[in-house]
Amino acid sequence: MPQIFYSFFVPALFVWLWSTGFIGAKYGLPFAEPFTLLLIRMLFTLVLLSVLAWFMKTRWPGWRGAGHLAVTGLLVHGCYLGGVYYAIQGGMPSGIISLIVGLQPLVTSAVAILVLKESVSSRQWLGLALGLIGVTLVLTEKFGGGASTSGFPMWTLIWAALSLGGISLGTVYQKRNGTQADLVAGTFIQYSAAATFFAVGAFAFETREVEWAQPLIWSMVWLVLGVSIGAILLLMWLIRRGAASQVASLFYLVPPVTALEAYWLFDERLGVLAMIGGAVSITGVALVVTQRKRAT
Repeated sequence: MPQIFYSFFVPALFVWLWSTGFIGAKYGLPFAEPFTLLLIRMLFTLVLLSVLAWFMKTRWPGWRGAGHLAVTGLLVHGCYLGGVYYAIQGGMPSGIISLIVGLQPLVTSAVAILVLKESVSSRQWLGLALGLIGVTLVLTEKFGGGASTSGFPMWTLIWAALSLGGISLGTVYQKRNGTQADLVAGTFIQYSAAATFFAVGAFAFETREVEWAQPLIWSMVWLVLGVSIGAILLLMWLIRRGAASQVASLFYLVPPVTALEAYWLFDERLGVLAMIGGAVSITGVALVVTQRKRAT
């Protein structure tokens, strides 16, 4: 049972929680600008984490470790979330940004090979390729009509690239420099760095006006509890247990799961091609994540 829990349930829970971040952003962005919304989200999360750290008597890292965690926070949270939110606000469909961020396993695997000297087997490369094909099929079905993929400015691609680079480099950097820190302390430091980044952006480029409508309130509650705390703690835990390229492969499942959520919440059609793509993507993730047991 513990092995099944670690191998299946925890990764599945992480994928679901992470995918809901796109849904929460879609609900919240009409009522606040991206950096402002993210700053508020980080501040609420930091309050809850500080209480959790106090109850758990969290051990804090030294200045060197805190510096590494701050860099991870700027990459994994600052660049990734900032890029996603600004791309969506600029008019890029959530499926397109999901596809671009879905390239992260390939980027992370390449960086892991160069920086961490990780070996990636041919079986894992096949899984990565199938995952990319599956994601492409899902989003081809969802946005293949042409009209839905047009109309967003080209500058949103810059934000998408920032998001992809941030989450890819941040995953590898965390694996190399941040795995020894306490999870709560490490997450608190990462969010503090991200909050500083969002504060600078909000005060420099945004009006910071917020309309506290009910959709914003509910989306904020979920983004803080479900994503910022639940999903991120799981991500850091998974990175600590597995190779960076294997953890990154889980992100291949996010677009199909997001498509399912959009179907239920927004009545978006899920065609045959999308379902085939989801199955191909899941197969690819299984090839990368699961390890063949050595014969005894």
